[in-house]
Amino acid sequence: MAFPQTRPRRLRRTPALRALVAETTLRPQQLVLPVFVREGISAPAPISSMPGVVQHTRDSLRQAAVEAAQAGLGGLMLFGIPERKDAVGSGAIDPEGILNLAIADVVAEVGDALPVMADLCLDEFTDHGHCGVLDSLGRIDNDATLVIYAEMALAQAVAGVDLVGPSGMMDGQVAAIREALDGGGQQDVAILAYSAKYASAFYGPFREAVDSTLEGDRRTYQQAPGNAREGVLEAKLDVDEGADIVMVKPALAYLDVISAVRAAVDVPVAAYNISGEYSMVEAAAAKGWIDRESAIIETLTSIRRAGADVTLTYWAQEAAELLA
Repeated sequence: MAFPQTRPRRLRRTPALRALVAETTLRPQQLVLPVFVREGISAPAPISSMPGVVQHTRDSLRQAAVEAAQAGLGGLMLFGIPERKDAVGSGAIDPEGILNLAIADVVAEVGDALPVMADLCLDEFTDHGHCGVLDSLGRIDNDATLVIYAEMALAQAVAGVDLVGPSGMMDGQVAAIREALDGGGQQDVAILAYSAKYASAFYGPFREAVDSTLEGDRRTYQQAPGNAREGVLEAKLDVDEGADIVMVKPALAYLDVISAVRAAVDVPVAAYNISGEYSMVEAAAAKGWIDRESAIIETLTSIRRAGADVTLTYWAQEAAELLA
């Protein structure tokens, strides 16, 4: 029997050979840990649909930030959960609001050792749970929302944030935020734009994590799952408006979009490995159906392989330990 001269298996024979020719590498500094901090609790509160993830107190958040910096992670993305919500999300711009206090806490704890990012959206702060303010007919008022986003960006900048993460999918949000930051002397604050954010079925556990009070759905502002070209368009618009990093969310069901966005823009591309994606693996692993640690690394590697320079994942801390 004649064998082919090309034998790819030669380079798979040992772990060292496989590492030598690895096309995709995964490193802790490419991973960002999303964290939740809740006002008015005295101990971390477990999130039942996200095993291993908690709503932090301000004190436990500080400790998590120290551990993330020690692990060499690429950053923390902060989400705040206030005790009181209202129609316009006023807690988002309050200097004493939970998210702005948490930003200041983490910056004071880790300084420049860990980039501090913060979600810039109203859904955690509004009593109706939408990402923007509503008009008299109960519809999202895009342009009125931009005014509040601009104020929110400045409040986060004053608190010390390194990157703001506008995630509301309002038209023109990046331009409004960039103008506000530059006009307020905060030109060094970067924008990580949630550019291609889809109306996904996989957000369910996140809504428990932030105590969502959502009424209705977000299909009038988040993208339809079947639209890949629109995701690229949104990313390119955000780059034109001043985004420093663009993001695709979710990640696993949209690996093709990550790849297309990576090919279309010159700025770094991020992807969000979201709550439902996390919880599916955790649930299957708890049943003994899959090897949990291998599945974590394979999942994150697939996102990286698709073209993501940065991955937001609830496994960031653990993955850093596994990679070490």
